[in-house]
Amino acid sequence: MLMNFFFEVLIGGLLSGVMYALVAIGFVLIYKASGVFNFAQGAMVYFAALTCVGVMDKLGVSLWIALPITVAVMIVLGLAIERVVLRPLVNQPEITLFMATIGLAFFIEGLAQLMFGAQVRKLELPIEDVPSQYLMDNYNILVSQFDIMAAAVCGLLVTTLALLFSKTKVGRALRAVADDHQAALAVGIPLQRIWAVLWAVAGLVALVAGMLWGARNGVQFALTFVALKALPVLILGGFTSMPGAIVGGLIIGASEKLAEVYIGPIVGGGIEGWFPYVLALLFLLVRPEGLFGEKIIRRI
Repeated sequence: MLMNFFFEVLIGGLLSGVMYALVAIGFVLIYKASGVFNFAQGAMVYFAALTCVGVMDKLGVSLWIALPITVAVMIVLGLAIERVVLRPLVNQPEITLFMATIGLAFFIEGLAQLMFGAQVRKLELPIEDVPSQYLMDNYNILVSQFDIMAAAVCGLLVTTLALLFSKTKVGRALRAVADDHQAALAVGIPLQRIWAVLWAVAGLVALVAGMLWGARNGVQFALTFVALKALPVLILGGFTSMPGAIVGGLIIGASEKLAEVYIGPIVGGGIEGWFPYVLALLFLLVRPEGLFGEKIIRRI
């Protein structure tokens, strides 16, 4: 029984970690190609989920009609952010771009609430958040069907992005831009167009994350804080690595659940919220660039 309980906690943590990784991938996409830490990613997650339920409520349509509408809205939002906000700030200091994304985050949050209201909404997906009967019958382990499906969706999205980056002409251009902006421009790669594609993809990633987190916790302003949970993931995995985001998410998800269950009672509980940040801080002292990040050699 003790081992079964341990595996329940471990598997639940790993599945939650996959959802953390999904949010972290949105950061990686933008940072790797443009060097911008997109502080507005959490706001985009909230905007996507609220737009979907808002369209369903205002137009009285089903999820399957609201979803493609929301996809189109998120693509337009990503393109608009790149064109209106970031393109005029090209070649500006990184702190300027970072501050721009902070202002953008507040704008997106306010716009979402202005359009659809600030009350908590319920988002129902076709999969129930109940224990998997198969795992209960065969292994006597309680694992949510919703968590399993969410992990499968995240895995499919990551696989699609990996194929996009490795097998398509656009993907090869994205990798070239990520390696060296000036060299990419020199060989005729349209840098601004590539950045526009990346922001559109980041919008789609935010939509998937928003749908999954919104279905689990409700569509509410607290979704914007999901992005903060992605920070330890990025620190562990590296800010420029998609595989690092996945591995970091699994480590953070598993460690926070195990720590809450096995260490929490010793220290009085409530450590799930801050344990990932302590782990990330300790990791920074050992390997600041992350597991998959590029090591920076500083010369004095």
